[in-house]
Amino acid sequence: MYLENEILSDPPLAPKITCQKHADTLPEFMAMLPGTKPEDYPDGEAKPSITIDEVPLEWCFQPGVKLDFRHCPVGYVVTAADIEAELARIDHVLQPLDIVVVNTRAGSRYGHADYVNSGCGMGYEATMYLLEHGVRLTGTDAWSWDAPFSYTARKIAETGDTSLIWEGHKAGRNIGYCHLEKLHNLEALPPDGFMISCFPRKIRGASAGWTRAVAIFECTAAAP
Repeated sequence: MYLENEILSDPPLAPKITCQKHADTLPEFMAMLPGTKPEDYPDGEAKPSITIDEVPLEWCFQPGVKLDFRHCPVGYVVTAADIEAELARIDHVLQPLDIVVVNTRAGSRYGHADYVNSGCGMGYEATMYLLEHGVRLTGTDAWSWDAPFSYTARKIAETGDTSLIWEGHKAGRNIGYCHLEKLHNLEALPPDGFMISCFPRKIRGASAGWTRAVAIFECTAAAP
């Protein structure tokens, strides 16, 4: 069943969902990125993306691939060349619908005050590289697919380039995709050889939904 307003699902209770548009949350992001103006942010004129209840289910149960970028400096923006080098290191050739998860330093900082300012981020170029190779679902152990806002804010202040805001997110305007954030225990995963299951909660018209993402390994019984 969908989770949505106005539908009585557990009498006498019905879900109460408060929806916010980009304009409603704009002050929060402007505070995190000092010096930015409302016109620097997505203005809603782009073609709307699919909502979480419209995500194809085949995207959400596929072979997993782990890219290890824990060595990258905090705030670093991963490039397409970085991805190619890591794929060569782990000897993996991307296949359409592979679920690619990125292990950053952030995973080891969860529970600490610097978590949201830890780890590297995936830039526009890196995200497009994955999407152009058929990837439609990605993930990170950081709080955001993009670099931490504190580092993005610093770059914008230095360069005036507001296109850096959510550059990895905005790659989805060219090729639609979904990403998972705040993944846990990626350090325990091998580079490949496992499946990922991450079906999202079906919330009517929402831009995101929660999931319990798990890695699944095939167990081989020992011979007597």
